[in-house]
Amino acid sequence: MSSLSLAVRDSNTMLRRNLLHARRYPSLTLNLLLTPIMMLLLFVYIFGDVMSAGIGGADRSDYIAYIVPGILLMTIGSTVIGAAVSVSTDMTEGIIARFRTMAIHRGSVIIGHVVGSVLQVLASLVLVGAVGVAIGFRSTDATLVEWLAAFGLLALFALAFTWIAVGMGLASPNAEAAGNMAMPLILLPLISSAFIPVETMPGWFRPIAEYQPFTPAIETLRGLLLGTEIGHNGWLAVAWCLALTALGYLWSKSLFDREPAAH
Repeated sequence: MSSLSLAVRDSNTMLRRNLLHARRYPSLTLNLLLTPIMMLLLFVYIFGDVMSAGIGGADRSDYIAYIVPGILLMTIGSTVIGAAVSVSTDMTEGIIARFRTMAIHRGSVIIGHVVGSVLQVLASLVLVGAVGVAIGFRSTDATLVEWLAAFGLLALFALAFTWIAVGMGLASPNAEAAGNMAMPLILLPLISSAFIPVETMPGWFRPIAEYQPFTPAIETLRGLLLGTEIGHNGWLAVAWCLALTALGYLWSKSLFDREPAAH
């Protein structure tokens, strides 16, 4: 078999392994998934009327339309924490050391984690999106091309942050530390335009909220699904995704390649 064929075969095997673990032990994914769902329900049903008035909406339905794209991006940030914990667990329990002694493609272990995590994120997005639709979110004006572009953006964002989470898992001494290191992936959406417009924030804070990764992606998703102005946010969101993917990949590869020396 060619080197590419071996890599694909071994990566597929590792993917099946990670998906099997996720199916047998779903509690981590479900716990991480509860955060965006609870935030969605809390802000819609407790603060919905007040927040809707704050964004110039007529009623709670306007705020539902505003918040769902942000919650979808928050779902990605929270779900990929599971990848950091899973990778760190594999590294500390010795299974990686055993894989290194086997005749398998070296990168297949990490690739399996990345692809498995992205698939879990996409499944989580479907579930959170279904909750959003159930409480009143609608996107009646979006075309098929815009829906496909929105899905592509979410998948690209999931891939970028999965690589960052894998790097965090490899850099952590244990699973608990990996979960703590990845907590900013949940906190960043809170200081973005997910819940309130950037224009309503203090002037000194606006650049932080406007140019961090989540805000451009949220505004692009709103534009695709709701027809709002996208402006420069589209290319900025894609640039963030590509940069984070490259950074996460190089960081993860560097940590994984030097791991034997650390032990």
